[in-house]
This record gives sequence, C-alpha cells and structure tokens, in this order.
Amino acid sequence: MKKILLIMLPILIITVGIAYAIVRNNQPQYQGGLMDNKEKRILVAFFSYSGNTKFIAEKIHKQVGGDIFSIEPVTPYPADYNETAYGIAKEQRDKNIHPAIKLTGDISGYDVIFVGTPAWWYTMTPPIMTFLEKNNFEGKTIIPFITHGGGGKYNIAEEVEKLAKGAKVLAPFVVYGRGNSETDKELADWLKKL
Repeated sequence: MKKILLIMLPILIITVGIAYAIVRNNQPQYQGGLMDNKEKRILVAFFSYSGNTKFIAEKIHKQVGGDIFSIEPVTPYPADYNETAYGIAKEQRDKNIHPAIKLTGDISGYDVIFVGTPAWWYTMTPPIMTFLEKNNFEGKTIIPFITHGGGGKYNIAEEVEKLAKGAKVLAPFVVYGRGNSETDKELADWLKKL
C-alpha cells in the first residue's frame, strides 16, 4: 500500500500542477486598478477594416476578460483600400455620414466599455460614430483604443466624449498598425494607469 502511495503521490502533484497552469493561463493577465472590481462587466467593442484594430482588441480582451464584439456597418466597405479610404470614408467624413450598423446587442449591462477604432481622416471611423450615437452611455466608463497608419490619436478621445453623452472617457491606447514586440507590455502598463 505504501509503495502505491509513493508512486501515486508524485503523479497527483504533477497533475494538479499542470491543471493549475492551464487554468491560470486562461485567466485575464491584467490585475490591478479599474478592472479589479469583479462586479464590473467589461465589453471590448471595435470596428476594424484591415484587421489591425481587431488584433489590438483581442489583446485587450485577453488581458481584461469580459465580452468582445465587432461593430460592422450594414453595407460593408469595399475590399479595395483606395476606394474605401479615398472614396467612401472621406465622403462620409466630409458629409458627416454615420452609416447604419448591424445590431450588436444590448450594452446596458456593461460598466466598462473599451471602444476601438482606426484613425481615418483625422477622426474615428463612421461606424464607431454610429455606435456611440445610438447607445446610452450614461454613467459608463469608455476607454478608447486607436490604431493608425502614422497620424496618431488626433482628437478622437475628445470626440468620443462628445458623442457618448454622460460617459466618463479615459485616456486612449494609441498604436501604430498592430504594434510591435513591446505592445503587450505597453497595453499592460496602460491598463495599470487606468
């Protein structure tokens, strides 16, 4: 009986260690500050044309948990970049057109909402404008994240505050394209500052 216990005990210890490592790796990495309160419901919502903003949204989601969804216009943008960027997106900006978006569910149950957008023509994308205008953000915390191709953050955080009436808007995370090898650390540092 002692021999069996001596054989089984190391196997049991190894098995428990592996199980713990698996569970720990599936938990959000970020701990501290704004997201410490387990009562807060978190949503990561984003619009992504080229995939850069989606890439960053997934990194944020991995660190903070909660739910994640993509905001999509009813009429998709053309795959041709020039047609989208220099045609439709510029026209929507110039004429202040905020296109219809597909239903994305009810945001009323969320306390903290990360909102991701590429920077297009010195501002956020029109589908994000629609999302911010069509929902009630009273009493919620919005945390913008912005991807860009060289222009930076512009005044997007201030514009988010104007459209999302009643929300508290925190400092945005701003990244060129998909970021680099330091992006995970930069995200973690940004989240700690929140």
